[in-house]
Amino acid sequence: VTILDIGVGNARVPKHLCGIKEIWDKIAFYDGTDNAMACVEISNKEISTLNIGDKAAAHYFEATNLDKRNKKHDMVITTWFTAGNFYPDNFSFENYKEEGQKLNLDRNLKFEKIFSAAYNLLNPGGEIVLGACYIDNNATRLKQEESYKKMGMTVITDKHDSFTATREGFWSQRFTPEKLYRYLNFADSSNIIITPLDTYNYAMQVRIKK
Repeated sequence: VTILDIGVGNARVPKHLCGIKEIWDKIAFYDGTDNAMACVEISNKEISTLNIGDKAAAHYFEATNLDKRNKKHDMVITTWFTAGNFYPDNFSFENYKEEGQKLNLDRNLKFEKIFSAAYNLLNPGGEIVLGACYIDNNATRLKQEESYKKMGMTVITDKHDSFTATREGFWSQRFTPEKLYRYLNFADSSNIIITPLDTYNYAMQVRIKK
């Protein structure tokens, strides 16, 4: 199996996978990408320490450029809540609250571009796995806001938004199944599997099969 990890972070996934021999033996190559050079450097250092550089590597890469990659994969993954971090290019973190206009996220063109390109990179029978997506409800919103505030950030969104953002440039979108089906319109809806991850209506996993 060949894997592409969008947002490899600190290489936590290959670190865990290589610790289970019967799983790691089934992986042909693990490509990790990140748009933070610090994460790429940390990941490659971890890969070197684990001595798995023969079939794992991290690369500096913007997810919006996935349509320029020509390497096919059996699986494209994004872990934690990375899928909700792709905000529109014209979003103003500095002025959003003051402008008082609410962002309509019936469409998120950046999200759609990234994952439609990821879908095109799949081998037949492959799949995309969005490890976790926040569910759009008030309880989840409050948890997001509390988390950012604990980190000393200024939240610039409110209950009328389907995402939480801070003046410091952090963004985290929440989703409904209906919105995900709309965003993932490049795939047959029967091949989209949405699984709740908890009993609190907080997060869900999304798999898109090709």
